[in-house]
Amino acid sequence: MKRHQEAPLRDSASLPAWLAWQADQQPQAIALRHKRLGIWQQWRWADVQQQVAALAAGLAAHGFAAGHSLVLLSHPRPEVLLLSLAAQWLGGEAVALDPQQPVRDLQAILLHLQPRWLLVEDAEALHSLPRDLPTPALLLYAEGRGLQQRVGPGWQAVAQLQQAGAALSEPAVLASNGAVAFRFWRVDGRGELQQQALQHGHLLQAGSQLLQAEGLTANEDALASRAFASSAQVRYLLAPWLQAGFRLNFPENLATRDNDRRELGPTLVAGTRETYSRLEQLARSRLPPTGSWQRALVDRVLQPDAGRFWRWAGHYSVIRPLRDVLGFSRTRVPLLLGAPLAENTRHFFAVLGVEVRNWPDNAEWQQRPLQAEASTHQWLQTGTPPLQA
Repeated sequence: MKRHQEAPLRDSASLPAWLAWQADQQPQAIALRHKRLGIWQQWRWADVQQQVAALAAGLAAHGFAAGHSLVLLSHPRPEVLLLSLAAQWLGGEAVALDPQQPVRDLQAILLHLQPRWLLVEDAEALHSLPRDLPTPALLLYAEGRGLQQRVGPGWQAVAQLQQAGAALSEPAVLASNGAVAFRFWRVDGRGELQQQALQHGHLLQAGSQLLQAEGLTANEDALASRAFASSAQVRYLLAPWLQAGFRLNFPENLATRDNDRRELGPTLVAGTRETYSRLEQLARSRLPPTGSWQRALVDRVLQPDAGRFWRWAGHYSVIRPLRDVLGFSRTRVPLLLGAPLAENTRHFFAVLGVEVRNWPDNAEWQQRPLQAEASTHQWLQTGTPPLQA
């Protein structure tokens, strides 16, 4: 009989340690799903553990080691998550950048970081790189379409790195509770760089609080529809996924995320103020034309002070169809990460029976001195890349 491992101790736990524990406890349970070309692909916990170990071996073969940073420029994809865990496995950190932020800010951050190990999602992400960025020691890409003519020395598909790493010895797990797991960067309103570092222990503590408060179990289905480029996403979605062992689902792309959510019907939704505002507008766009008698009835049902009769009368004709449209048919844990909702948006979801719970993003950003980095400061202030010597 197989002897299961003890759960990771709080003082020594890390994200890779929790991954190993889930792979031991429920190796055949589904851990990740990703929609590709209209079909949901899935990976079990044992598969995820093996892939992360292979990627860690591949990174180590390219010189990645403890204290190094892997920069990830991508929308939400399984490859980003697996590579983040692989970098942390080796004692390094993942630097996740949101490709939707202003290009000028993104290029300033990349010029400052001068990444040696870099993942770009696809050809579009490649176009956003500064032209004078030094060539990384390892440049990875997740999606090869549109890149075939531009691939040069040092380029590898994530799948190639994983295949090469699978043939190597599995490296030792160097992640520790007090090590930095993720580091985030942004440009503030004054045009200055700021950073935020999150340790493994901090993430796991926040994840534990969410699990206890919301009663999360291994039976949840969550949709990762935003990049892991914010502290709230990794604290309240990634860490709980590892600790509770539920299913984490990735949409095909940002354009299909609403359809994919509707098809999936997640039990756990983690969104921002902008997410819920956008979904409210999506739902309202499906309502009957303004001025029609049908719209008058719908508006009456959706009034915050509508009585019990109107709620009962409109449940099957208004409320349930709107929940289906939004993909909230099974949602029992709707989380709001960061700034609170506008009052009208909060009322709208409450009427639908979706009681959104606010988990604030208590981010501690630190200013990054730029006195010794004139080139980056010049880029932020003028948008002009520095001249090469």
